[in-house]
Amino acid sequence: MIPDCDNLSGAMVHAKRPWGELLPRARMIPLAVAAILAVATAIECHARARGIDSFLSWGFSLAYGSALWLWWALVVHLLWRSTSRWPSALKVSSRTLIVHPLIAIGVVTLHLGVLEGAAELIARLGSEAVKTEYGGIDFFCLPRFGIELLMYGLCWFACAAVNTQLMAQRDSMRSLELERQLSSAHLRALQMQLEPHFLFNTLNAVTTLVELDRTGQALETLEHLNTVLKLVLKRNSPSKIPLAQELEVLESYLAIEQVRFADRLRVDINLDPNALDGLVPCFLLQPIVENAIRHGIAHREDSGWIETSAQRVGTRMLLRVRDNGPGTNGRPASGFGLGLRNTKERLAHFYQNDYEFRAFQPESGGFQVSITIPYEKASS
Repeated sequence: MIPDCDNLSGAMVHAKRPWGELLPRARMIPLAVAAILAVATAIECHARARGIDSFLSWGFSLAYGSALWLWWALVVHLLWRSTSRWPSALKVSSRTLIVHPLIAIGVVTLHLGVLEGAAELIARLGSEAVKTEYGGIDFFCLPRFGIELLMYGLCWFACAAVNTQLMAQRDSMRSLELERQLSSAHLRALQMQLEPHFLFNTLNAVTTLVELDRTGQALETLEHLNTVLKLVLKRNSPSKIPLAQELEVLESYLAIEQVRFADRLRVDINLDPNALDGLVPCFLLQPIVENAIRHGIAHREDSGWIETSAQRVGTRMLLRVRDNGPGTNGRPASGFGLGLRNTKERLAHFYQNDYEFRAFQPESGGFQVSITIPYEKASS
């Protein structure tokens, strides 16, 4: 079954929102680092230079440090923004290995030109001591050019690493969301199998009662069916419900079957009061009891009985349905149809490996289904 595309796309948008909220703050990191390095450069300039102690000279040094480092903050910003138009800009490929070195040469040349212009402006506006320090800097030299290329490479590598990590986490979130949607769709498919199955069987029982001229009992059965349908339709989606609510459906269903079988069916329900507020998957017990009636009690000529019990043992809940029918008659338990297969699949959905499901024929005969699941208390 294919999940609802609108819901899925909405979930994808929701999955991207955390990154949308994160990135505006993340964009401030290169700027903050550049500002710190600009201040450190200004301090270094004053530590090395002589005769530059005025407040104005501190401003010149800070201006030079800003030109040196805020440039790279701008480069990081542009590299990051480039992925919106060119998604492969931060991916390693033959194309990027050709394009980015050319871009790096252009960026470095332009940066050195900006630094040289800033140094000349500082030397023109500053004192003699300032002119001496800043006027003699050679920017277009091979060592300086190499360091600048290395800086571009580090900026690109940092952006590529962060982008790769974000993409991996987005893909992971997308996969988890798709898995959740598919799992939910599968569960809905299982639920849709159960409810019509139960409805058709009940209507067939009503038809049989009418054919046998048992009109009063047919009307009584329809009243119980109405109760069951009201309870089922209140549930907007397949989920866990308190055991007490699950028993309401089961009791109404058993009332229908007791009208049909009359004295041939005896029902015993043994409940631990401490288990009534425990959560179970909805429609858990009804298909198992229906299976017991169809494959057990319906094949007996004399009276039959079904025993249902629920018990809490510590952090676990034990559920059991047993009948005195003919048992498996040499067939595997899986041969007893939709009810058991469906129940096991739904248990696997809700509890993964944290459950136990047994369907077997006891030594004393009949058939028994035992389920052990974690006890989860329903919220009040």
